[in-house]
Amino acid sequence: MNLRDKLRGLLVRLYARRVEGHLDHSQVPKHIGVIVDGNRRWAKASGSSTEHGHRAGADKITEFLGWCSETDVEVVTLWLLSTDNFERPQAELVPLLGIIEDVVRTLAADGRWRVHHVGTMDLLPAGMQRTLKEAEEATAHNDGILVNVAIGYGGRQEIADAVRSMLHEAQDRGLSMEDLAESVDIDMIGRHLYTGDQPDPDLVIRTSGEQRLSGFMLWQTAHSEYYFCEVFWPAFRKVDFLRALRDYAARHRRYGG
Repeated sequence: MNLRDKLRGLLVRLYARRVEGHLDHSQVPKHIGVIVDGNRRWAKASGSSTEHGHRAGADKITEFLGWCSETDVEVVTLWLLSTDNFERPQAELVPLLGIIEDVVRTLAADGRWRVHHVGTMDLLPAGMQRTLKEAEEATAHNDGILVNVAIGYGGRQEIADAVRSMLHEAQDRGLSMEDLAESVDIDMIGRHLYTGDQPDPDLVIRTSGEQRLSGFMLWQTAHSEYYFCEVFWPAFRKVDFLRALRDYAARHRRYGG
């Protein structure tokens, strides 16, 4: 590392401390959703392999959760693999699934987080399904941040699964379709989502410069604030995170009022 890079790093750390010092913890979002995007483009820009990019992105997750713990965030949802990602070539998908499984094991072994899977379990390999179930069971009584790992997740699929769950429940209760139709409301649908017993995200962060949700938590983000960051996920820094929190705190959330 040359002198210029050292000076730049020092200035960034000093700036981050300044931003953090002025952060109002009463205005920190309780639930943050993160669309972790840009691993492949980061790898291409740095002249490394796609697999290396995914591993660098995986390594960022524990660091990010540490920042969240320092700022009183209670729930984090990390979108790690979409339903659309299963269309990727096997040469990329197979290593990616292994990397994501390693992430789940690392989070469970850390001892600080509660791990919860959101997504369609049936799409995942049997080994990953076991890993997710074991991680949830092993971390169920931890006191730290609830970490939703969105793996095999799609927003439209989640809503379809919620409707299916409602229909099965109605059948189990012996309700007619007419009775079910009369009882359906927003709260009922919300209870059948993957995050049914959780608060909706206050803030959604997407890295890599893309400015779209791509189907992320379509129902839950109706009133969320969005923060689009230009940097690729492996290069996401604490100062970028603090800027997102500062931006969120400066907004006046009216909820349609």
